[in-house]
Amino acid sequence: MQHPGRRRPTLDRPALVALLLGLAGVGYRLVLILFTLPGSNSDEATFGLAAIHIAAGRERPVFLYGQHYMGMLESYLAAPLIGLAGPSWPVLRLPLLALYALFLWLMYRLTRRLCSPWFAVLVVGLLALGSERVIRDQLTVVGGRPEVKPAVVAMLLIALTLAERRVRHRWLATGLFGLLAGVALWSDWLIVPYLVAAGLLLVWAAPRDLVGWPGVLLVVGFLVGIAPMIKDNLVAPDGQDSLSVLREISTKAGPVPPWSDRLRGGLLEGVPLASGHCSMDGCARWQQWFGPLYPALLLAAALLALVAYRRAAHRADRVRPAGQLALVVGAGLTLFAYVRSPLAAADPLGNSRYLSVLQISLPAVLWPLWLAAAHARRRAAGAAGWVGGVKAAVVLAALAATALVGTARFLADAGSVREAERHTRELADAVRQAGLREVYGDYWTCNRLIFNTGEAVACGVLDGSLTPGQNRYPAYWQRVGRADRPGYVVEVGSSAERGLRRLLRDRADAAVVAEVGGYRVYHPETAVRPWR
Repeated sequence: MQHPGRRRPTLDRPALVALLLGLAGVGYRLVLILFTLPGSNSDEATFGLAAIHIAAGRERPVFLYGQHYMGMLESYLAAPLIGLAGPSWPVLRLPLLALYALFLWLMYRLTRRLCSPWFAVLVVGLLALGSERVIRDQLTVVGGRPEVKPAVVAMLLIALTLAERRVRHRWLATGLFGLLAGVALWSDWLIVPYLVAAGLLLVWAAPRDLVGWPGVLLVVGFLVGIAPMIKDNLVAPDGQDSLSVLREISTKAGPVPPWSDRLRGGLLEGVPLASGHCSMDGCARWQQWFGPLYPALLLAAALLALVAYRRAAHRADRVRPAGQLALVVGAGLTLFAYVRSPLAAADPLGNSRYLSVLQISLPAVLWPLWLAAAHARRRAAGAAGWVGGVKAAVVLAALAATALVGTARFLADAGSVREAERHTRELADAVRQAGLREVYGDYWTCNRLIFNTGEAVACGVLDGSLTPGQNRYPAYWQRVGRADRPGYVVEVGSSAERGLRRLLRDRADAAVVAEVGGYRVYHPETAVRPWR
């Protein structure tokens, strides 16, 4: 019943278009989840197994098994669903779809507040598209990135709202800011540059709220969010706390590539891949153009924000440029930290995922292009302004086109991914039908096999030399080690299979019980453990 004088909230045209684009992006990803696209792997399966353990009340992991710095929030989010519906890849990934939808909504609100309504529509449209690299970062449960991005955008919005004096309970806002910062830091250390940027914005926006009870709640919220990491590190053995592990990873011996190689890998491969312009196989030369342009756009965004900040007559007019500067700082620090790493040159394809958080700064990066294109429509722009605006519009159109091509290429390759997923399920069925409950296999087989069988089968990881490999959850290795007659799941023609057949000699063919999707399942009459 509608009461006289009460107005229903309505969406203006930009908000309606953004909503439709957002629904298309969410629907696209829902279909991908239902078809297990992108394909699963053993890293993701480890998070799924942790979710099974959490749902059953057997474990309360703080960090990923065997990796003492990656938070397990995604496993905790999936645990209730897995407890209700049982383990499956769509169930495991559904919470990430909700996180993506939240990120999209928050990005629209942030972009509209800092820039303009129709520009916010453009940002939502670009974020709705998704190549394989982008979708893999958003929908596969491998830790960190899907949850820290909406957390940071929410923190920026809180800081902006505090600066505009639009919050009634400011102390609750600062407490929430601290909680989000703590959870994000526990979840993924890669978000530190954006936490620095958001923290600086908060200091500028609400300096008085950092003293007294609001400041106390800020600290308390942060400590609550990061409490799992603090507790775990207090009881961790020497050398196994998060800081020690990260220090060991970052200081591994090896040649450091020159800056030119790291810049080339970071800009020509990393940025285009993370932006959705390339396939997972790498960037063609024509797809690399956005990489060198990215730092130039960052610099232009910083200059525009600084000019707007200095020209503002009142503090309220400085809120928007301050928020834009925060996005520039976050992206700049992230990119600098990435190109400092040898990984930017050694393996840009495998490590471009570390730049996926740059999506947060998309509004600041593209804002100079939008302004230039909009300026060209005015008669007073002049010939030079018109030419520059046309070029900016072409760049924006090219960005949308390359993202669309990346999305199309991902969908075109979906058939082969689906076939590979079918083979992994058939392999799991074959192992169970052979009566095997304990097997040995390689790293990229084991945990996925365990998850696909709902832990009915345990798998111990061996390397190509048939010696113990990376067993993230020792209980599985111990269970297989106690088996009287374990099986083997090895890739056809691999070094592991050749070694196994040498050990079995003339009994090798008789030990084969199944062959599925390029793998053979062996069940020797007696246990074969050459490392003992």
